[in-house]
Amino acid sequence: MAVVAAMVAAMVLVSLVANAGVIENYQFESPEQQEQFFRLNEELRCPQCQNQSIADSNAPIAQDLRREVHRMIVEEQADDDTVIQFMLDRYGDFVLYKPRMDARTLALWFGPLILLLLGLLILFRILKQHRPDTKDQELDQQDKAELDKILGGKDK
Repeated sequence: MAVVAAMVAAMVLVSLVANAGVIENYQFESPEQQEQFFRLNEELRCPQCQNQSIADSNAPIAQDLRREVHRMIVEEQADDDTVIQFMLDRYGDFVLYKPRMDARTLALWFGPLILLLLGLLILFRILKQHRPDTKDQELDQQDKAELDKILGGKDK
């Protein structure tokens, strides 16, 4: 029994140690630089990961990009546009979580809206074509008798 307890304790300890990650500690000259660093890390997508910012990713490329963003902010006093342009030059538009609106990305921005409107238009036309036309239909004898029964013959 003691052996089992020791093995369970060892497995728990190993799993805790295995999940411990490296904590990156970046030094900044001002709180504004720190805020800029965190904001840019949230805006930039990890080139390796699916749908993670470089702030969220533990991939080696994301760690390198965080170091590069830190270096540019602290050493070069770079503004947001300079850092973003640097990343765009190296990794393309994919690195931006919110792509810029230009001629190449218009379909990305307006495509879903256009598809939704087109789908609603098609649905409306289909429903209009398949709706029975009940305006000028005459009642047959059975329907008239049932209607008279419901109304209690008051129409006569």
